[in-house]
Amino acid sequence: MYVQELEPVADSLGLSALVATLPLLTVLVLLGAVRVQAHRAGLIGLAVAVAVAWLAYGMPLGQTASGAAQGAVFGLFPILWIVVNALWVYRMTVRTRHFDILRRSFGRLSDDPRIQALVIAFCFGALLEALAGFGAPVAICSVMLVALGFDPVRAAVVALVANTAPVAFGAMGTPVVTLAQVTGIPLDTVATVVGRQTPLLALVVPLLLVVLVDGRRGLRETWVPAAACGFAFAAAQFAASNYVSAQLADIGAALAGAGALVAVPGARRPAAEPVRAAVLTGARSEDLDHDDPRADVVRAYAPYALIVAIFSVAQIPPVKDFLAEATRTFDWPFLNVGDPTGKPVGGNVFSLPIVSTGGTLVLLAGVGTAVVLGVHARVAVREWVATVHELRFAILTVTSVLGLAYVMNLSGQAATIGHFVADAGAGLAFLSPVLGWFGVAVSGSDTSANALFGSLQVTAAQQSGLSPELLAAANSSGGVLGKMISPQNLTIACAAVGLAGKEGDLLRKVLPWSLGLLLVMCLIVVGQSTPVLGWMLP
Repeated sequence: MYVQELEPVADSLGLSALVATLPLLTVLVLLGAVRVQAHRAGLIGLAVAVAVAWLAYGMPLGQTASGAAQGAVFGLFPILWIVVNALWVYRMTVRTRHFDILRRSFGRLSDDPRIQALVIAFCFGALLEALAGFGAPVAICSVMLVALGFDPVRAAVVALVANTAPVAFGAMGTPVVTLAQVTGIPLDTVATVVGRQTPLLALVVPLLLVVLVDGRRGLRETWVPAAACGFAFAAAQFAASNYVSAQLADIGAALAGAGALVAVPGARRPAAEPVRAAVLTGARSEDLDHDDPRADVVRAYAPYALIVAIFSVAQIPPVKDFLAEATRTFDWPFLNVGDPTGKPVGGNVFSLPIVSTGGTLVLLAGVGTAVVLGVHARVAVREWVATVHELRFAILTVTSVLGLAYVMNLSGQAATIGHFVADAGAGLAFLSPVLGWFGVAVSGSDTSANALFGSLQVTAAQQSGLSPELLAAANSSGGVLGKMISPQNLTIACAAVGLAGKEGDLLRKVLPWSLGLLLVMCLIVVGQSTPVLGWMLP
């Protein structure tokens, strides 16, 4: 058994922590300063993590490589298994032009651009985040807003800011699933605490969006539908994450928010022409006036209805138990690690949820989508392969970052940093969301930030006397606010609306909102760590 050491470098916790941060510093510097592509930065960071584990911590090279392989496998399944299949469904709707029908349908819900921003960027964006994540909501929603006549810059800013509240439960709960995996905290526990933090953002973000679209006038005239949308979204996200399933949290929230928005009488009222003239300053797509047959509209919504139905059925207790029977748990080969006390760590065992994982359920929905949309089996398979090819660099990035995280956790590097950071004491509660925010701002992924810092947050919490569940959740909840300023998301937004090279302009517009909402989240976490808001936690 390899037993982790906390002070392997000169018997000094400070020096050991400094050496242990080298893999993280390598990735952050390469991404943020040198501007190296994310997949290259991840692979180099993984190599540094392996070197530190082997040379500084004395972890046998075979076990180090085995730990990295386990992280890479977890990155492939279930994380990327979800993303690939979700984007495959989207590609089929684009190929059959049902996505254009869906876009026109949204445009007809209301002619008020402020309501359109809520429907598309907040509600539909949350649904896309629930299904795929990883930049898809920003790219797709910003394009839809531009087609409706939004100025490209305004469309990109609205899509970026809207992509906050749903991120922690995005891609069928992938960020919280990863957080649970790397920290050893049960998924239901992590999801419950995150579900008592991010819904508070959902109360604010719709109001902020109407301000971004139409300033004070937008807030004055549309605060009622915006508030109704945010409240319904928050309530559904809280209820689903706490009492149903983390995988369904964003799906339920997106549908509830859209339903509440449409139900408010003021949301369907035609917008005054001065409002439309002031907001819609871009080129409007000519095909918006095309009328679609009702049957085609139903088919356009069918893929998302199938996903909701399949995931809902999968949560029925007898069905859930049946699907779980296919899960395989086994000792990971060539890995035998003990914590500093000699107790075997949870990473020695690997669980493979073959059928019950979100990716397999989305695959089933994809097969149903191909049937409903009339996509030939050969074409559907070709689209799936094309999706994998399109995501090849994202696959490298995710697997390398997860490999890095597993090596740091298994070798003891994360524990060393956590013990050192714990010296922040009570201030740790305030800094915890900042760490998640910084991780997402650099990596562009709440999943990656949770993999990198989740175990560190738990170790620091245990040493400082704070709740491990609270700080682990704060890492994810704070992280969602860093996504709008991440270089990857800014690049995706600019490319989608034809503003290549204008990432700096977008950053200046969204950074104040990112920092302001981060401060709110920090104060929430501090309050939840004290009796002031401690009652909010389970």
